Amino acid sequence: MSNLTHQVSREDVVRAQSRIFDDFKPFLRRTPVLRLSGQSVGLGCAEVWFKLEQLQVGGSFKARGMLNRLLSNDIPASGIIIASGGNAGIACAQSANALGVPCEVYVPELCPPAKQQKLASLGATVVVGGAFYTQALQACLERQASTGALLVHAYDQPEVVAGAGTMALEIEAQVGIPDSVLVSVGGGGLIAGLAAGFESRASVVALEPELAPTLHAARRHGQPIDVAVGGIAADSLGARRIGDIAWHVTEQWVKQSLLVSDEAIRSAQIWMWREMRLAVEPAAALPLAALQCGAYVPRSDETVCLIVCGANFDPASLA
Repeated sequence: MSNLTHQVSREDVVRAQSRIFDDFKPFLRRTPVLRLSGQSVGLGCAEVWFKLEQLQVGGSFKARGMLNRLLSNDIPASGIIIASGGNAGIACAQSANALGVPCEVYVPELCPPAKQQKLASLGATVVVGGAFYTQALQACLERQASTGALLVHAYDQPEVVAGAGTMALEIEAQVGIPDSVLVSVGGGGLIAGLAAGFESRASVVALEPELAPTLHAARRHGQPIDVAVGGIAADSLGARRIGDIAWHVTEQWVKQSLLVSDEAIRSAQIWMWREMRLAVEPAAALPLAALQCGAYVPRSDETVCLIVCGANFDPASLA
C-alpha cells in the first residue's frame, strides 16, 4: 500500500470539520478549554490549557472521527461494525444512533462492564470477541466479511484520524495556538489527527504508559511492531501496534515520544478529581501526569495544552 494512503493533511482535517460540525449540526459539541496559570496547578510554566474533551458526546474525543467516517461513506442496510476497547465503540454507537443505522461492536474481555452497558444502552449489539483488542478486531473482520456492514476502525482510517484532528482547529479558534500539546497515544488516531491539524504550529508530544508503549517501541525498532500491553489505561490505550496512519503522520510532525508510569497516571487522575473535580479515565490523566512526574519539562514561558481525552470509567474508583 502506498504511503500516500497513510497520510492525513490539515486540508483533510478542515474538510472533516465542515462535514461533522456544519453539515450535521445537532450532534457534536465544541468542548471548552480551561486556561490556568502554571503556578495555580503547581507547574513551572506560563499557562496550562485543559481541553475538556471528556465532555464530548459519548464521553471521549472518538465521536469526531466516528461521525466523519460515517458521513463520508454510504452505509449499507446491514449498518456499521467496529472492534473497540470501549470509547470508539461508544462513539460509533452514538453516531449510528443519530443516523438511524444498526451498529455491531466487538469488544475484548478487558472492556469494563460500564462501557459494555453503555454500548447496550445505545442500541448496539455487543459481542465479546477475545481477550485482547487484536482478537476482537479479527472476529470483527470475519463478521464484516459475511454481513457487508461498513467497517469502522477505532483509529486507523483517514476519516477517523481527520475527524479527531478537528480538535486542533477548535483549540486554535477558541484560545489560539499553544507552544506544546500533550497527547495520550494508544493506536494513534488522536495524535495523528492533532499533528496533522497543527502541523508545525505547535509541538505535539506523544505520551504513553510504560506498560503500553506502541509508538515508543515502534520508534525504537524503526517500524510498527506488536507489543505487550497492560496496566491502568489498557482499556482505552490497549492497541498492541501503532496504526499505520499514526506512524507516518507522527514521523513527520511529532518529535517527542515519552513514557509515564502507572503510578504517575493514577496520581494525576486522583489529583484532577480532588483539586479540579474532573472525573476522567486514566488515559485522560496521562498529559498532566507527564508534567507532574517530570517526564515532560516545559520552559518557564511555555503554554502547554493538555488533551483530556475521555471519561468512560467507573467514577467510584476515585474514592
